Amino acid sequence: MKRRILLAAAASVLSLSLSAPVLAQTPANKVFRFVPHANLTVLDPIWTTAYVTRNHAYMIYDTLFSEDAKGAIKPQMVDSYQVSKDELTWTFKLRAGLEFHDGKPVTSTDVVASLKRWASRDAMGGILTTFITSYETPDEKTFKIVLNQPCGIMLDSLGKASSNVPFIMPARIAATPGTEQIKEHIGSGPFMFKADEFKPGSLVVYTRNPKYKSRTEAPSAVAGGRPVNFDRVEWVIIRDPQTQFNALKAGEVDMVEQPSFEQYETLKKTEGIKVEDFSPAGLQFIMRFNHLHAPFNNPKIRQAALVAMGQKDYINTQVGVPELGRLCRSMYPCGTAYGDEDTGYFTGVANPVKAKQMLQEAGYDGTPVLLMRPTDLASIAKLPLVAKQQLEAAGFKVDFQQMDWATLLARRAKKDAPANGGWSAFLTAWTAGDISNPLTIQMFNAKGQNGWFGWQDEPRLEYLKNRFARTVDPKEKKKIASEIQRVAFETATHAPLGQYQSPTAMRSNISGVLQTPGIPVMWNIQKK
Repeated sequence: MKRRILLAAAASVLSLSLSAPVLAQTPANKVFRFVPHANLTVLDPIWTTAYVTRNHAYMIYDTLFSEDAKGAIKPQMVDSYQVSKDELTWTFKLRAGLEFHDGKPVTSTDVVASLKRWASRDAMGGILTTFITSYETPDEKTFKIVLNQPCGIMLDSLGKASSNVPFIMPARIAATPGTEQIKEHIGSGPFMFKADEFKPGSLVVYTRNPKYKSRTEAPSAVAGGRPVNFDRVEWVIIRDPQTQFNALKAGEVDMVEQPSFEQYETLKKTEGIKVEDFSPAGLQFIMRFNHLHAPFNNPKIRQAALVAMGQKDYINTQVGVPELGRLCRSMYPCGTAYGDEDTGYFTGVANPVKAKQMLQEAGYDGTPVLLMRPTDLASIAKLPLVAKQQLEAAGFKVDFQQMDWATLLARRAKKDAPANGGWSAFLTAWTAGDISNPLTIQMFNAKGQNGWFGWQDEPRLEYLKNRFARTVDPKEKKKIASEIQRVAFETATHAPLGQYQSPTAMRSNISGVLQTPGIPVMWNIQKK
């Protein structure tokens, strides 16, 4: 029966490819079929930090600035900018000819509306807002940001490459409150989203934007030119790793974003397939706590959970390939500017005896930990199994609930008590680019009800982040970053569970895949 299911799934992938009438008139090398790491259900890249949604957004939206392969911030939609002598007024001019997919020009009003909505959700955007006195739009192609004091994070904020990204959308859409999801998906980027062909759970379709005005510079990560070599890109949703492998081997799909680690060695030896890592900086596994409800509304109980965590088990169980995993206690990735393994009580080695003692001292009353597990996301699906084992070994009672990733994303946004549809903890992964700076780490967004999922309320973190943003001396910034991590461990914002690489598999005839901060971009790619 299992074999029949797999064969049926593979057949459905092929039928999806053949059912689209456009393909009958489109050369094979002008269609690119991509298997994303997760099902796309949420289409609003400001409402959620989910990477699959961010990747979708890079297809259809554009940004004011972008990050190149060296980490430098370069103009993208912006043509030029100036800073006043007192450093309080930044004036930006948009490139000529920028146009949304509905045919309307991109204006400064669209930019300002988009930035305001983005800043209402993003950790770094929220810090930037504390510097801003006002926005001005003197004409349709010019916008100004007026500050109350000099700001050293302006370009870093406007050009941040990952969740949440300040994507530019029409003002009427950006007027949607950040707490609500947008209903239209219109950008000015290199591809257009085909809402009429969108089949959640099976197929997402994009077509080339014929009016897209690419920059003339050579592509570099997500900066520079964005040459499009495909008339049509299909995201084929295949949840089973073996079915993904079969489809790739048969040439029914061109690229699998995150094949299972168990297939790593086989993929490297399979004819017609190659393995590349477009995100060499890697990722970090983490466990996030819900700070609103018992048992993790008690910081001492959260600390006990951290002491119960052993990174080696997570790496060995989920990754299982020695060359792809690395132990690292720091909340900032080891090897980056602020990486710091002075982590106090957190050793990264499971100590259930000490954790059980800490639980007793904290007065744990047996309230269950509602732990969510995404069964259809192979890259992290095993992590909750390890977490359940380690928490139970320390004396926690665990309510283990399994669901698909889309359901988990919806549930983690609920502030209800676990017994009423909420949650206590979940595990996920972050690219190094998202967690290398204290202003971009969403788990450090400690604004309570207005913070990131988990809703920690910790004024000390917000104060230190503001100090960091206002400091220019590198040594002082390093010192503040370490202090932020100290408070983060003291209050147990989350648990860092080790670093790893996640290579991508693709057909051997694919070339031009750009190295980025973890973003699989569809421009510059060619298919022979």
